[in-house]
Amino acid sequence: MLDTLIRGGTVVDGTGCEPYTADIGIRDGKIVEVGRLSEAARRTHDADGAHVMPGFIDIHTHYDGQASWDETFTPSIYHGVTTLVMGNCGVGFAPVRPGDHDVLIDLMEGVEEIPGSALSEGIRWNWERFGEYGRALDAQPHALDFMTLVPHDCLRLYVMGERAARGEAANVHDIAAMQVLLRQALLDGAAGLSIGSTEIHRTAKGQMTPGFEVSATELCALASVLHGLPYRVLQCVSDFASSRGAPQDEEQRFDEEYAKLEAMAQQAGRPLSVTWMDRVNAPNQSTWLGDAALKSLAKGIVIRLQASPRGVGVINGLDTTLNVFSAYPSYRAIAHLPPQERARLMRQPGTRERILAEKPVLLSVPGSSVPPLADFVIANFETIAFSLFPLQLDASGNIDYEPDVSQSFGAQAKAGQGNALAWMYDYLASGDGSNLVYFPIHNYLEGSLDRVRETLLHPQVLLGLGDGGAHVGTLCDASTTTTMLGLWGRDRRRGPTLALPQVVEMLSRRNARHMGLSDRGVIAPGMKADINLVDLDRLALPLPEILHDLPEGGTRMVQTSRGYLATLVSGQAVTEHGRITAARPGHWTSPSE
Repeated sequence: MLDTLIRGGTVVDGTGCEPYTADIGIRDGKIVEVGRLSEAARRTHDADGAHVMPGFIDIHTHYDGQASWDETFTPSIYHGVTTLVMGNCGVGFAPVRPGDHDVLIDLMEGVEEIPGSALSEGIRWNWERFGEYGRALDAQPHALDFMTLVPHDCLRLYVMGERAARGEAANVHDIAAMQVLLRQALLDGAAGLSIGSTEIHRTAKGQMTPGFEVSATELCALASVLHGLPYRVLQCVSDFASSRGAPQDEEQRFDEEYAKLEAMAQQAGRPLSVTWMDRVNAPNQSTWLGDAALKSLAKGIVIRLQASPRGVGVINGLDTTLNVFSAYPSYRAIAHLPPQERARLMRQPGTRERILAEKPVLLSVPGSSVPPLADFVIANFETIAFSLFPLQLDASGNIDYEPDVSQSFGAQAKAGQGNALAWMYDYLASGDGSNLVYFPIHNYLEGSLDRVRETLLHPQVLLGLGDGGAHVGTLCDASTTTTMLGLWGRDRRRGPTLALPQVVEMLSRRNARHMGLSDRGVIAPGMKADINLVDLDRLALPLPEILHDLPEGGTRMVQTSRGYLATLVSGQAVTEHGRITAARPGHWTSPSE
């Protein structure tokens, strides 16, 4: 007898092949048969009219702390994810010395915008070495499978202490000690090594991260640890020193930084994935990186490019971490109030005129983790307002992540012969103060997703950058898997879509292969029964909600979905019709190749 039978669905099997109709039989957590099945089952899912596809592999999350208190990895669980990867961008929580807990919390709060109070209250800290961390999390019940990368910043802090926090160079003894730690972590089950080198990543106190601007010698020495071990990967976020020098030397700086990554991948003999997007402050970088990855491939060096299927930016409102009025003194005086009360006060006679007449203060002052970009946006608001959009539902009840510039605050204010800042003020102050603003900073330089489509077609692209668990007060990109499926696989209106089999392959098999997961990502006999049942006609993304459910009452933004009939992990339904079940089949997972 089968444990579970999925009957009559349209199977999009993850290989890129055309869909077909079939039943799927599951026993002991694995797919045992695909075809026309007559065997009895303890549980049957009627998939008639639905699409059946592999569970999605999200290779870029930051649930390193949240995994201590959240069994279900919300909001990723709402978006078809069955396996996720955390420890990205060089930050995380292991290895760690007992006296450095607050240092790592300060680092994670600043870099990934996760409230430090929630991390302090929620993390159990029943580990020191990396293997102990993985085993401690695995001992807790979880709904989804999770993989962990070893964060470079944690290695540096563990070995170098205050010297790492001050950004000092590692000596040969430091590097050797980090190599020993990394090797043991990889043997204990870590999926690889992550590094971060970007100027916008700072601690909550505004300091640069421990791994910012380290030598190629150190990076290559660490990467070499992967050589000869079972399959593991490298992951990197880098700004390629785009703002560190004269503009005319930007391409030279890019080449120098890229050469470090290429050398790391060559030393490791393993793939390296790096963040890839159209950056507003470095518009040529995307082209350079795409071309460089192909040149590396021709030399036998595998550099893969993590891309998002939509604009990468922030969502602002009265109840988010920041909004444009956070720099205005009279607004700051009421910013501690609940958003509904704040909106009411903003509508009182005289308040609007007073706030709009004020001079904004600087937010990115020394000791602050607020990036200089925030002050730049505020100072140049009337121009940037043409890239700011009301976050609203369309006629089908879905968010439009490819809005036309005519919908922007700048265009609306111009059409109404008004001021964009005043237009924004009235929008945020209306109703109960829950209105939200969408600001696609990157990946939207031309006001459409045409260039994003080009990146998604690149031979070395991987779907990533969802950042689940991070930036909880300013964005909710853990839903990008649903955007990929819905926008690119079905209803893009402003340009060509992608074929549904191609979309599903990118969500499943491609990322599984990159992470060395040979047991999932495809619907076929013998594969792990990680499966999504999707009503593609109903698939939609509602507006994000602002919740106060983190430890210590911390605030975060959560976006659910509609249209996922069920998500199965190892054959057990972890969601059904949008509701999380009691099943907890998830485990700490290592590459299986």
